[in-house]
Amino acid sequence: MAIKVLLVDDSAVMRKVLTRALRQAGLDVGDILEAGDGSEAIGVLENDSSVDLILCDWNMPNMNGPDFVAAARAKGYEMPIVMVTTEAGNERVQQALDAGANGFVTKPFTPDKLGEALEKILQPA
Repeated sequence: MAIKVLLVDDSAVMRKVLTRALRQAGLDVGDILEAGDGSEAIGVLENDSSVDLILCDWNMPNMNGPDFVAAARAKGYEMPIVMVTTEAGNERVQQALDAGANGFVTKPFTPDKLGEALEKILQPA
């Protein structure tokens, strides 16, 4: 069954890269929604909470990635959220996980690396 993905990144180019990588990774991706920052992403979720997966950048204006993750979790959204970012330090990874992220993919990434990371997260428990 195709998954609905929300891409949260202030770079339209990176959202296109992520879209292409998701498809090249062989994941069964259906609809892809987009948001330019965390605030916009909260609005997207309020309009369509049937999202199956969120890929979120760290550094964005208005509401950054960790703040978005914390806000989404506070509003009760339980779908997997994966940070996709250049912020790869252990402290940063832990901060994202503490905020409620389910995983972490560092830029630059290949479609295979993205697919491997997401398959682990999307597997039923």
